[in-house]
Amino acid sequence: MPELSRRAALGLGAVAALGTALSWRRLTGLDIEGRRSDALTIALNGTAQDAAADEGLIRAFQDVHPDIPVRITPIQGTDWSDFFAKILTLVAAGTAPDVVMVATEGTQLFAERLAQPLDEYVRRDRDELREFFADVHPSLIEAFMYQGSLFQLPLSFNAANMFFSRQALETAGLDRPADDWTWDDFRELLRAMRSAATGTFRPFFWTNRMWGGIVPWLYTNGTSFLKPERFAGGDWLWQEFYPDEHDRSGGHRWEQPNADDPAVLEAFEFMQELIAEDLGSSPASGGGNELVSRFSTGVIGMTPSGGYWVNGLSEAGMAKDQYDVAYFPGHRTQQHQFGASGYAIMKSSERKDAAWEWLKFVVSPRGMRIAQTKPDSSSARRSYNAELYAPTGPEHWGVFYDTLDRFPTTAPIPAPPQEAAVETALLKNVLNAVTGSRENVRTALSNLQRDLELALARE
Repeated sequence: MPELSRRAALGLGAVAALGTALSWRRLTGLDIEGRRSDALTIALNGTAQDAAADEGLIRAFQDVHPDIPVRITPIQGTDWSDFFAKILTLVAAGTAPDVVMVATEGTQLFAERLAQPLDEYVRRDRDELREFFADVHPSLIEAFMYQGSLFQLPLSFNAANMFFSRQALETAGLDRPADDWTWDDFRELLRAMRSAATGTFRPFFWTNRMWGGIVPWLYTNGTSFLKPERFAGGDWLWQEFYPDEHDRSGGHRWEQPNADDPAVLEAFEFMQELIAEDLGSSPASGGGNELVSRFSTGVIGMTPSGGYWVNGLSEAGMAKDQYDVAYFPGHRTQQHQFGASGYAIMKSSERKDAAWEWLKFVVSPRGMRIAQTKPDSSSARRSYNAELYAPTGPEHWGVFYDTLDRFPTTAPIPAPPQEAAVETALLKNVLNAVTGSRENVRTALSNLQRDLELALARE
């Protein structure tokens, strides 16, 4: 395998310098089961139990391709940045897997440094893939393009919608929000919830993270903390599979800090006002496990989340008629944000043709149904979501996929190749911006602009 490039090595150093919990034991080729065999190695962010759950998928794949042995390799990361850094360590050691599951957070990092473009394969197998593209929204495809090339086939995604407690709405004498509700409607709904509630009830709760944190408020205000631009190119794909799509691109582009945009200030000030009025929580750090528990016990009125919450709430014992979901409230726009995932083929792989057969199989109707049996994310395939959500999902589960149709400018979270550094810069300034006085907002955004300039300058 070629030696790790200077840019990839510097990228690994940048991740480590940002303190993303890089405290794992040294990884070697022996950590990839079957590495010395001819097996196609598939790395995913998860545990051995997660890998074992994919044994049925492997058997089904080998029914079609008995000549391609496959091994699933779990590499557990505390978050996506941690997982990607571990993959970079394997690359540096010359023991990279053939295929890696990559989320939006790492798509451009892999596209720029590690992943093989899929263009040649897609063109070659265009007739075989036509059914897949017809079943997948173009926004999900565009999210996996970079500089005009396609690097992943989307498997699943989650848009940030608004989950709410039906009991909290009923106690406040309110109905489900209208599809075109606004920030002002949202504030008034929170005030009504608070007035009707008792005890430790919190009208709105949110977390400080890239997905579902401050970013949805920026998007619905027509902006982002990185200047939203798009790469040229991609016509080869759009003309072939989406001929009616005339405003698509070669991928999303985030190369300039944008924290000094007045629209960013307005969104941050709105959140600061909600907290100052005791309508919303200070943004909590970390994941959403505790949040699932609190929401399921009725102490939270509303919170941003996606289709993956259906499985979590069901396992927490919350009945489908105890909660519901709505679109995110709009302001200047009602553009939503999402994150997606799919497999990428590594440039270093000597089994690229076999890897491509794996990518095609897992996005096939048969592969999708085997790979995802629970409503723990929305399927990239429009046709499969009814099977996922109808049994246990809330009444308006259709919102999850309809978000892409109703708001066609809906876009992935900002994730340039320097995503780890960019995310660190954002999260460390959000709390200061929204939890102090109104004057703190401008100071924190000034600091954010500076930190983003440094993050984006880092190779």
